[in-house]
Amino acid sequence: MSTVTKKAWSGTVTDEEQPKPPYRVGVALALVSFLWIGPYLGVQAVLLPSKVAVIAPSSKESVIAILSTSAMIVAALANIVFGALSDLTRSRWGRRTPWIVFGSIACAVMLIVVNMANTVVLLVLAWCIYQLFLNAIVAPSIAILSDMTAPRNRGVITSIYALGYSIGLYGGQIIGAQFLNKVTAGFIVMALLTLIAGPVGALGMREQSSLDMPKSRFDMHMVIDHFSFPVHHARDYYLALCGKFLIVSANFAISGYQLYILTDYMKQDSSQTSRLVSMISLCLMVTAIVMSAVAGPIADRIQRRKLPVVIASLFIAVGAFIPFLDNHPWTMIAYGVIGGIGMGTYNAVDQALNIEVLPNPDSAAKDLGILNLANTGGQVLGPVLSATLISAFGYQAIFPASTVCALGGAVLVGLIKSVK
Repeated sequence: MSTVTKKAWSGTVTDEEQPKPPYRVGVALALVSFLWIGPYLGVQAVLLPSKVAVIAPSSKESVIAILSTSAMIVAALANIVFGALSDLTRSRWGRRTPWIVFGSIACAVMLIVVNMANTVVLLVLAWCIYQLFLNAIVAPSIAILSDMTAPRNRGVITSIYALGYSIGLYGGQIIGAQFLNKVTAGFIVMALLTLIAGPVGALGMREQSSLDMPKSRFDMHMVIDHFSFPVHHARDYYLALCGKFLIVSANFAISGYQLYILTDYMKQDSSQTSRLVSMISLCLMVTAIVMSAVAGPIADRIQRRKLPVVIASLFIAVGAFIPFLDNHPWTMIAYGVIGGIGMGTYNAVDQALNIEVLPNPDSAAKDLGILNLANTGGQVLGPVLSATLISAFGYQAIFPASTVCALGGAVLVGLIKSVK
């Protein structure tokens, strides 16, 4: 009597091995992305600025810039380290799952600590540690797209992932806006949402054991391969990285200062600001969800990744420029609609583009983690850029700068040669 030996997990899936899209993996990734980015953006865009305004009301813009800069430095290191560690992990639960679970628990704890901080120094320290652990979720979960999705199915699965990402991106701000006058309760809710990201991901993805995968010998060659930036066949990789960095910076230059734009530039009171934050976030979310649902499958059908990303960047640029024309709230709502179309399209296709420019599939999590530096870095640089411009020229300077960043990102992505 013969027995069938189960094939050891190789870390990748071919088109022949996966004739149909792995929808279960897509849904799990969508839930994980919602459960980390929703709380992160709800805190960063609403609860953290509100807390800073209480701790340091006379220097709130500068404190936000310090928080953003320090977080960017921590995230830059954490993305590489946790990506590389997950590439090297061998466990019965797979390479990525243990880190996602660990990260979700640690982040939940640190959100409570951030809420308890009562000085600028403690707030910066707690926020940096939170950013450190956040990347234990982000880098490994993004690598699942490369590990468990065949090339032919990446547009569809990336679209499903982008749905969860988009709902979290803007829904988190809507949730956060409900706690504008109850900041502590808001932090607790965000911590609980983050806490369940790991278990939800583990149950949904059901990653295969990595125990039988080849183990890397610990030597200098291994360290260079897994803990450094790629240097071979990486031209398009770095064009994608720099393009992403500019596009994300364009978006977060506005969203990172949305609260102050409404209160200080558009002169709205607390109740009006809460209503407008919810309205703008809803516009961004609805348009992003619609475009996330359709852009990925269309990209698969036309077999294009680069063109949809370039078009998305142009929408972001147009949406970002509108508030420059008038300081009335309708311009921010228009930004929400047009920018949401752009961000929805971008999120649906960008990760598929990123996977296709990877120099080495064996270090996918590390290299995707570095690419995600552009995402995290853009979320951080955007507010830093805004703080600098506000100090020098006033709030109105944010919008043309954001437009230029989006256009620059479109140009860099357009220069990619290996992907259509």
